[in-house]
This record gives sequence, C-alpha cells and structure tokens, in this order.
Amino acid sequence: MSTLFDPIQVGSMHLANRVVMAPLTRNRAPGAMPNDLLVTYYAQRSDPQNGAGLIVTEATAISHQGQGYSDVPGIWSDTQVKAWRKVTDSVHAAGGKIVIQLWHVGRVSHTELQPNGQAPVAPSAIQAKTKTVLIHDGVPSFVDTSMPRALELNELPSIVSDYRRAANNAIAAGFDGIEVHAANGYLLDQFMRSGSNTRTDKYGGSIENRSRLLIEVMTAVCQEIGGDRVGLRLSPVTPANDAHDPEPQTLFTYVVQQLAPLNLAFIHIIEGSTGAARDYTQGDKPFDYAALRAAYQGADGKAAWMVNNGFDKSLADEALIQGADLVAFGRPFIANPDLTRRLREGAVLNAPDRATFYGGGAKGYTDYPRLP
Repeated sequence: MSTLFDPIQVGSMHLANRVVMAPLTRNRAPGAMPNDLLVTYYAQRSDPQNGAGLIVTEATAISHQGQGYSDVPGIWSDTQVKAWRKVTDSVHAAGGKIVIQLWHVGRVSHTELQPNGQAPVAPSAIQAKTKTVLIHDGVPSFVDTSMPRALELNELPSIVSDYRRAANNAIAAGFDGIEVHAANGYLLDQFMRSGSNTRTDKYGGSIENRSRLLIEVMTAVCQEIGGDRVGLRLSPVTPANDAHDPEPQTLFTYVVQQLAPLNLAFIHIIEGSTGAARDYTQGDKPFDYAALRAAYQGADGKAAWMVNNGFDKSLADEALIQGADLVAFGRPFIANPDLTRRLREGAVLNAPDRATFYGGGAKGYTDYPRLP
C-alpha cells in the first residue's frame, strides 16, 4: 500500500512524496507582483524531506480583469514572469516542485480592483452573495462584491486566450506546470453552475453548454504546454462564493469524462464545503466522490487523483487506501513549513494565527518555527 511519504510520477513531474501544499490566498503581493516575501515563504515549504512533494501556489490572476482581491499576484506581464522566476528558482534549489494556480474570479470582485473601475464580469448579471477583501493602508476589510455584467459571446475567446497566455508565462517563469482553478465559485465554476449561469446562448442552459468554457480553456492550455503539465481543481458541492447547482453529480461526471482524453497530470477535488464540513452536499443526495473518480477512470482518464479539505494524517491514509494518489493540505501548511516531517514523526502541529491570514508582512507568514 502507498503511503503519504512514497514517491509518485504525476504527469511530467516526479514527486518525492504525496503531500501537496494546497493553494492559499495570503494577500501579500501588492501591485499583483510576487516579491521576496513570497520567495522565502515557498522556499520554506519546498524541501520534500520536510515539506511538500508538490506546491500549488496561491491563486494567481490571468489578467487584470481576473483579479478579485487586494494584493494577490498575477501572471499576465513580463515583469510578473521575472518576479515569479525568483520563486521557482528558490523552490527548485530546495529540491521541490511547484505549479501555479491560474485564476479568473469572474463576479467575485469589486469595481475598485477592476480596470478603470469597471464592473466585474460573469456568465450572467447576477451578484454573488459573498465578500471580497480590500486592503487600505495595510488593513484588510471584507466588503460585498460588486454587481457584475454578463460577458458578451464575442468576449469569451479572449478569456480562453488569457488562460493560454498565462500557461505560457508560467512555463517561462520556471513552473513545473499549472493548475486551472475551476472551483469555489470563480469564473469557470460560475459558468458550469445553473445558479450563476442563466445564459441562453451556446454557453448556457444544458450541462454540455455550461461546461463548454472550461473544456475550451483546458483544451487550449493542454495544446499550449502539454497535458502532462496541467492540473485542474474542482469543488463539486461547495457553496463557496455563492456556488450552487441542483445536479452536481451529473454535472461533474460529465466534466471529468469530457476531460479524460487530455491526459492531464492531476485532478484536484475539494470534498465537501471548502474549509468547512466535509459531508456538506448539494442536490437531493450526498455526492459520491468514488463514483466520480470511477467515471473519470472509466473514460480512460489517467491523471493522478488529488483530494483536499480538512485532511489529517489518519484521513489521508484512508484516502490513499480508497484510491487517491495525492492529498492536499491547506491551513496546516500555513503554520508548519515542515508539515511532512511532522506528519511522518507524529509531531504536534503549530496552530496558525488567523489574524495574519490575509495581508501583512512576515508575521504569521514566514516566522513559524520548524522542528529542531
């Protein structure tokens, strides 16, 4: 039986262990620019003897339009590519592997964060019942998202092109691959779900139409950099950012079956409500994650299967027994840069300081103690 600490081949990447650092938005990149704090933060968690076999970066905007929170990084400019190169070089120097999570927030944004103060974009003009983070004078605050406008049909090819460019930029920046963020109620997830997509064109209505943009994006990035360097994040039942659909099992089964031929590196599944109840469900019955994996594999999908949400060592071991290949840990990595060693040795975990999760400097970011 495989353990968390065994190596694995994931697409083009050979990982020293199966512990994955999940993407964690920390709002420490003013001007959408990665900086030296990020270099230190990721390097601390890179040594695979102590840290992650694979790091998935914080969500990173593919365009200015794709931003939804203050001080989150981007990867649409040459300057950002050069700044990210310092991060990837530091991770590789420590022996680690790192992929960047590509992000368009869609309606989960605010006019203050959009180009020229414009409205955020979405599949349909439906305001998300959620909050975003604005930072003024170093102080973060949670504010209502702004009313979005519906994307025109002729704008959608440019969204796909933005993902394609971001994937190219990621490779130029030295990343081992990318993860497309299609979870947690952001743009691609918004298109998939009937609760946020009421379009009547070829991107709305049926499950096939609502999934069209995601499939176009995934096809484009795989053509650009190779499917063996591409992962995908999905959250079938989370209510995060006002995400909802009455038929998640049917929807996400269709999605994974359609993506099976792309020969992806991994599929990253959030089980339950993101950061909350693992048994949360939508629709009229509990979601069957084993059936989802079986449907993907039955369509000849070969990607490594990554699970996420509230895992500890015991739950992770059980997930591997049940067929998962990788287990992602989020908040435990905030306070424990040497999380893999702590899991291996059964050591006590540092408790994270929630007051420093979003925004700030080194405090609560790069100053957590490691085991001696």
